[in-house]
Amino acid sequence: MSKGKITLKILIFLIASDLLETFTQFCFKKSAVPQNELFIQNPADAMLFITNILGSGFLWIGLASVILTFVIWSTILSKIDLSVAVPIASFSYILVPLVSIIFLGEKMSLLDWAGISFIIAGVIFVASSTEKETAAA
Repeated sequence: MSKGKITLKILIFLIASDLLETFTQFCFKKSAVPQNELFIQNPADAMLFITNILGSGFLWIGLASVILTFVIWSTILSKIDLSVAVPIASFSYILVPLVSIIFLGEKMSLLDWAGISFIIAGVIFVASSTEKETAAA
């Protein structure tokens, strides 16, 4: 069963979903970074790790972002096919590395950039095939 075409509203929701997914991953990383010196070797270490993570404001903001993303994503899926939504929403695979570089000082290899290029190409192919199917219908 094919669902409707991608409208401006759905496109905005797809962009919001990607931005929120990126923000969520950033928040989760920020909640985990202070724990990088902690090595979990026994149950007490695990409990300390969990306690520290649960005390991070970034974790709770990230969880709120997950809930909002779920609502937006559910709305998207009620309007367009999953096989179209997922590839188009994969821009978070591009945004997360960019945010990691800019705000977390992480490095990326040439191979990483090549992979991102393939993701961009895939999104373009899926989006253009969806437009052709909609025009033919």
